[in-house]
Amino acid sequence: MTGRVVNALSVDVEDWFQVQAFADRIDRRDWDGQERRVEANTHRLLDRFAEAGVRATFFTLGWVAERAPLLVRRIVGEGHELASHGLEHRLVREQTPAAFAADLRRSKAILEDVGGVAVRGYRAATFSVGADTPWAWEVLAAEGFAYSSSVNPIRHDLYGMPDAPRFSFRPRADLPVVEVPMTTVRMGGRNLPCAGGGFFRLLPYSLFRAGVRRVNRHDGRPAVFYCHPWEVDPGQPRVSGLSRKSAFRHYLNLSRTEGRLVRLLRDFAWDRMDRAIPECAEGRAEPECAAAS
Repeated sequence: MTGRVVNALSVDVEDWFQVQAFADRIDRRDWDGQERRVEANTHRLLDRFAEAGVRATFFTLGWVAERAPLLVRRIVGEGHELASHGLEHRLVREQTPAAFAADLRRSKAILEDVGGVAVRGYRAATFSVGADTPWAWEVLAAEGFAYSSSVNPIRHDLYGMPDAPRFSFRPRADLPVVEVPMTTVRMGGRNLPCAGGGFFRLLPYSLFRAGVRRVNRHDGRPAVFYCHPWEVDPGQPRVSGLSRKSAFRHYLNLSRTEGRLVRLLRDFAWDRMDRAIPECAEGRAEPECAAAS
């Protein structure tokens, strides 16, 4: 364990059929007819976190919270941070500001009612906040959120804001909302992903670990790691008709994720977003954080 920097551990609580890669294969109207596996998989993650003695932030869909209130109560009861992942995993860039505000308001109300705690953090579906949604932070502030962790400062075919700062920043000086980007490693003039998800399953564990160590030691910053409950579920149903790219991204190395995660929990210090990154709790970012990387 590094012992010097406490990193931010997070989970995007959504089920296997709610991912963006399946949006054109499984209609939202059919979600209730799918096999629900998010509860068992999230309990597995909670068990691993309990064994490691760490706390995390659970960015949870309002849709899930309505159907799995006991899961939400376990998250809160074990000292984890409850945060919003929106209501139904809709991309921010595909919503109007009014629709986004309604989505935030509804998801926040559900989570707070079920969990009995204030919800201050938000993560957009598929990192869909960026240069094309400059209004999103104003809406977040108006709906009572202190921070967002919705920007991924890389180049990617589905998302990305490569020119964004690499660490916590205030998107607008007149708003209290802080944006906490996903972690990247700066090499060769480019931001390379080092935050979790598919890249955590794709890269050799030793290479991913080296990236987190570089961020901790070279940049002196906490890393932000994220995973999904379905990533520890190699037995989940297979969806037919996917493109090769989508199938590769979703199903790659699912059988290895849990083991790699256990190693990651052991190799670094971890805590929930609002403690590992004080700007999340304080609703601010230091001036130097707001500057480009």
